[in-house]
Amino acid sequence: MTDDSPLVVVGGTGMLGRQVVDALLSRGKRVRALVRPASDAMALTKAGVEIARGDMLEPASLLRAMDGADAVITTAAGYTRHSKGDTAMIDTVGYRNLIDVASQTGVRRFVLTSILTSDQTPEVPHFWNKKLAEDRLEEKGVPFVSLRPGAFLDSIIQMGGDSFAKGRVMWFGSPTIPLTFVLTEDVADYLADAAYVPGVEGQRIDIGWDRPVSIQEVAQAAGRLLGREIRVRSMPAGVVNTISTVIGKVSPMVNDMGAMLQWFQTGRYVADPTRQREVFGEVPTAEEAIARLVQRLGNTVAG
Repeated sequence: MTDDSPLVVVGGTGMLGRQVVDALLSRGKRVRALVRPASDAMALTKAGVEIARGDMLEPASLLRAMDGADAVITTAAGYTRHSKGDTAMIDTVGYRNLIDVASQTGVRRFVLTSILTSDQTPEVPHFWNKKLAEDRLEEKGVPFVSLRPGAFLDSIIQMGGDSFAKGRVMWFGSPTIPLTFVLTEDVADYLADAAYVPGVEGQRIDIGWDRPVSIQEVAQAAGRLLGREIRVRSMPAGVVNTISTVIGKVSPMVNDMGAMLQWFQTGRYVADPTRQREVFGEVPTAEEAIARLVQRLGNTVAG
């Protein structure tokens, strides 16, 4: 490999992946994005990104995408079905293919976007699949680092519009149980840095804030900044469990999401930011991160 060898981003058209691409470009890196044949890559092309058409379910296309690549960062996730062609097979077969090809091509580093506490949750399929990907990277001898972020607060707040502007946040389960949140922009920066920072080979690193907070605390903090009350409308945990049990029998995705929400109720979805601080520097405080999100969404902060 040379200093100008490209870094391959898998999932670069998604919300997190696109911000990873931007973070790499801002650092002067050469970026190649794996993009499915039917996906729109125009914005990436205009930004100066090299496009490799392919699919995680087609190993031959992965070989072409990783030819001559220095490293890989993957943010791809199929369980959410956010884009056409998304399927849970991406999280199982797709990741096995990607890791096996990374092993064949000898990339310098593989940066995996995992999930906080994934190794503790065999009952939550999309969490556990990340743990299995970490294990396969280790088994295949691929140099890797795995970042395990908490729940993406900006995605939650923007479901159905700007919850802060509307004055109400929707939640499932108890609004008073603390858990670890993150912001997409921060995770993107950490992923971009993780491709090059030394001394992290084989590590699984929790990503979060200085402490866990409840969604009620998030609403209260945002309300103080905006000078008005932000209410939390929550569906009781019992109702959530019943719905996921009934609908989950015919919808694996609902079953998966229901299992995740039940895990949140245990109070164990909490990061240890010690290694995050050592590798990436000062950890965001809950107050600072919430303030950034409030302002980034265009809300006027009270004087």
